[in-house]
Amino acid sequence: MTRWSADYHTQNRRKLAQKIDGGFVAIAGHVAVQRSNDTAQPFKQDANMWYLSGVTEPGWQLLYDGTRDYAWLVRPDTDEVTRIFDGGIDDAQALARSGADTVIAQRDLEQTLRQIARTHSAAYALDPKPLAASMSFALNPAAARLYAVLERIFAGVTDVRRDMAQLRAVKTEDELAVIRAAVQLTTRAFEHVRENIASYRHEYEIEAEFGYRFRRANAQFAYDPIVAGGKNACTLHYIANDAARPKRGAVLIDVGAEVDGYCADITRTYGWTRPTKRVEQLHAALRTAHHEIIDLIEPHMPVADYQRQVDDIMKRQMVSVGLLTSTADEAYRTYFPHAVSHGLGIDVHDSLGGTRLLEPGMVITVEPGLYLADEGIGLRIEDDVVVTATGHENLSASLSTSLM
Repeated sequence: MTRWSADYHTQNRRKLAQKIDGGFVAIAGHVAVQRSNDTAQPFKQDANMWYLSGVTEPGWQLLYDGTRDYAWLVRPDTDEVTRIFDGGIDDAQALARSGADTVIAQRDLEQTLRQIARTHSAAYALDPKPLAASMSFALNPAAARLYAVLERIFAGVTDVRRDMAQLRAVKTEDELAVIRAAVQLTTRAFEHVRENIASYRHEYEIEAEFGYRFRRANAQFAYDPIVAGGKNACTLHYIANDAARPKRGAVLIDVGAEVDGYCADITRTYGWTRPTKRVEQLHAALRTAHHEIIDLIEPHMPVADYQRQVDDIMKRQMVSVGLLTSTADEAYRTYFPHAVSHGLGIDVHDSLGGTRLLEPGMVITVEPGLYLADEGIGLRIEDDVVVTATGHENLSASLSTSLM
């Protein structure tokens, strides 16, 4: 992630200081977590930590006094064996990357926090509890550990997660340029796969093609890729990617590249072998809905209105293919159980911070789908769309949405 200078992270901290009226914020970067026995999972930094500091290594923390515009990086305590095996960055590298003012050791954290508490009675931090309540997996423990320390030292601790999400929701031109690069790389890989779709005999061959093209460009998967042939596409987060090509049917491919810290997220459904007439009928309806939904997007549009109109479009198309008897049919969510859009940025599922309106600079996905478990058919089309001052820009519009 060399595209970003220390000034980028410094300016992000200053934007946050304005939003929290010069308050004090403490952000925990992720720590490494176990993969098996004595090995760790591939590491990915917490998005907020990276946004404010640029540090991509595990165990670091950031303290920032918004009144003084002064930043501390907290270096993790590591032994010589860890440094030999895993490497890392030294203090000078961390300061150069982040634009922070000083680096302190982990053992000096609490003493530094007590000094800061003399001028700031309250602190801002990432409260993991609301997030944990909505997830089916264990969270990285770093945020909870730091939050507990702050609660012992400060009179009050306020969750800064929504403030951070609102800052990150509206992208700068530089950020949009990087997202465009991620989308372009992903689009080129899709085009190659589509041209050669008949040559792949297993889902994992398609995954490998994307992985090869991303790594050749010094990029990586933004998330676990989904390559789901036939009925496998009815599992929304199918990531096994190990099945053979179905005798007759389609393959749903949901893949995005991560470039310089920002993500793409694109889905296409292709006829892997000659699809059935039913698949062709359903895909045509979905394709119509997809383009109608994108056409809705405009600046200052209430999110509630957008969702209502999306529901109307999807219901009409479901009626047209016999899935619903009328637009009032309550079976709607049986065939389309997920949200049509989410924010996109450093996280592939970037929060929009509870916004009520779509604002210029926001990047959202548009991903309608149809899933018929009883027929073994799962279809989805997904593009990445920027809300502009006059309407919208579909970043992945050059990639055909056709089935064949």
